[in-house]
Amino acid sequence: MAAFNSVEVKHVHVITPAEPPPPCLLPLSAIDSQLMLRFPNEYLLIYTPSPALDRSTISSSFRAALSQVLVSYFPLSGRVRERPDASGLEVVSRSQGALFLEAVSDCYSAEDFDRPPPSIAKWRGFLTFPEEDALDGSPPLVVQLTWLKDGAAAVGVGLSHSLCDGIGSAEFLNSFADFAAGRLRAASELKPPPVWDRHLLNPQPQFCHRRYSSPPPEFQRVPDLCRFMSLFTDEPLVPTAVTFGKTHITSLKSLAHSTRRPGVPALTAFEVLAAHIWRSWARSLKLPPNQTLKLLFSINVRKRIKPNLPSGYYGNAFVLGCAQTTAGELAEKKLDHAASLVRKAKERVGDEHVRHVAETLSESRVCPDLIGVLILTQWSRLGLEKVDFGMGRPVHVGPICSDRHCFLLPVNNQTDAVKTMLAVPTSAVDKYESMVRNVAT
Repeated sequence: MAAFNSVEVKHVHVITPAEPPPPCLLPLSAIDSQLMLRFPNEYLLIYTPSPALDRSTISSSFRAALSQVLVSYFPLSGRVRERPDASGLEVVSRSQGALFLEAVSDCYSAEDFDRPPPSIAKWRGFLTFPEEDALDGSPPLVVQLTWLKDGAAAVGVGLSHSLCDGIGSAEFLNSFADFAAGRLRAASELKPPPVWDRHLLNPQPQFCHRRYSSPPPEFQRVPDLCRFMSLFTDEPLVPTAVTFGKTHITSLKSLAHSTRRPGVPALTAFEVLAAHIWRSWARSLKLPPNQTLKLLFSINVRKRIKPNLPSGYYGNAFVLGCAQTTAGELAEKKLDHAASLVRKAKERVGDEHVRHVAETLSESRVCPDLIGVLILTQWSRLGLEKVDFGMGRPVHVGPICSDRHCFLLPVNNQTDAVKTMLAVPTSAVDKYESMVRNVAT
């Protein structure tokens, strides 16, 4: 079978729902269908070794659990395609099946994941069949169970972003794990039950054809004064990982609050941490002072639109918050300034803004402009750290590949801590790590 980066795939299984539903076509929403999401979210969870872990039993429980959870999440066993009229995407659901792979590695142990990988694709082998093209007929769900040399287990999951956002993915993975561990025995026990209802995030007739003066800020183009994208292609990217404990985050908040104007509400941990990472990243790249920069981050809109989305909605229910300034201002002004930009970006997102985004996406194939952009993905509060397949909670949660997007990740046994993973150009890595670890600037 296939081998990649010292991971050898032994078995490949096609898993279909235990109770196949009738064939159907399921349209995806305008937000689901956007070009930016036509790739898989790829998760890597590491579980420590235990003498009680019988490989055959665990593998069998994974296969059975996947078949059971797909009864309720049956679209994940279908195939995504473009609609015939090119108006968006749809799922062809005929229970074609998800993929489950069993693999082994004699080169990795659990402790290898305590530090970042030496290169951005070093852990690629833990999801051997990545979904390179969401529309090429490949399964939208791939799960790989890899046994490591010390008896630990790595679980790699590739899940089409067109079908699920981070919250939806985490709900699915926890349900999958509950079946594997025996905490759930029937689809009817899922609380809350998964909800499809993708039409709820399509443009509504009463809002259609409004005359907006400009597209949402994340889609607006800015001048490229420094061949920005070449900064990340002309030299290798180096993965970094920095953990911010409760004390570090409290220090950052104190620093930001020490210079904020009277009467301004207290800043949140997310606002100051995002601002600190953004400033450290920008200053390490030595950008022209007048280069416009953006920080893009997901904002959950389940409770921000009217009416609220139903509990259990697992589709893409987010829009991008966009904080914007220049490289010069980001470097020269204090932490509270950058944090206030993050806050204002969050405050702009309400029902009207979400409808604006949905209409923009339904009318054109726009993507966020990436010039001057740092994308921040928050996985630290999704519940991924609770995914227990009967092997205990994971000691590591993160992406399969580290890249120039910044991930905020949960930390094992530290509920108030956050680990950041970000790959930066070789020439900038020392300065970035020095600045991001220094919470006094």
